[in-house]
Amino acid sequence: MKEKKSIIQQAVILPISALETNTGQIEGLPKNPRLIKGEKFKKLKKSIEDNPEMLALRELLVYPIGGGKYIIIGGNMRYTAMSELGYKDAPCKVIDESATVEQLQAYTIKDNSGFGEWDMDLLANEWDVVLLSEWGVDLPTVSETEKLSLLDYTGVYYEPLKVPDIKLMDCVNLDKFNAKLQALKEYNLTDEQRETLKWFAYRFIKIDFESVANYYAFNATDEEKKAIERLRLVLTDNGVNGFIQDDLLRVAERVMFDDDKESEE
Repeated sequence: MKEKKSIIQQAVILPISALETNTGQIEGLPKNPRLIKGEKFKKLKKSIEDNPEMLALRELLVYPIGGGKYIIIGGNMRYTAMSELGYKDAPCKVIDESATVEQLQAYTIKDNSGFGEWDMDLLANEWDVVLLSEWGVDLPTVSETEKLSLLDYTGVYYEPLKVPDIKLMDCVNLDKFNAKLQALKEYNLTDEQRETLKWFAYRFIKIDFESVANYYAFNATDEEKKAIERLRLVLTDNGVNGFIQDDLLRVAERVMFDDDKESEE
């Protein structure tokens, strides 16, 4: 190759058969480092089918390797998709043979580099997220469990006559569990057997879920609330009335009120 300079010829139409993906044919230029497969590759093919004019707006970047053949420097994935879709030719821009290996390396990486970043708030609020996904935009995902910690509850909560002062440990009763551990001492067991049976004994731990719900509502810190939600210790519906437990308590309170009213009559 000759002295370093970058010369790009005018766009031309080349037959697909004359193009080759970059598999390391040029000495000093590693094979194309980009991968696309599965669902993302399907989306790329659909994108080309939906907007084929984009191929002419962003041509494949190719370099001549002799014998009427060209290696693809930029656009390997598009070329593969076009081949599967049955394209016979492709719009290309040809890099002049005077380009150095260092230039070809730079073109290979820079063609796929993204220096900016998405404004996710803007995308979420002003763009159709379904279309964005179809167009190949990787949107951040949150698991269903993690979403519990992200919910913002603004509902009306059940308020008892006296706000309870509950400690987190008050929600657990270890009496039976400790009794079972004590009973295990009566048997001639190996350390491994005793440790395994200790795990079995955990089923005797009693959790007072009413206390958990009250602790969550009135005493827990924000971090404790997130942890409690993650462990599914409270049920949430994000409705106007807040927690499902609150609705149940309201129903019970109403029933008791009606019973008291009937007895007075």
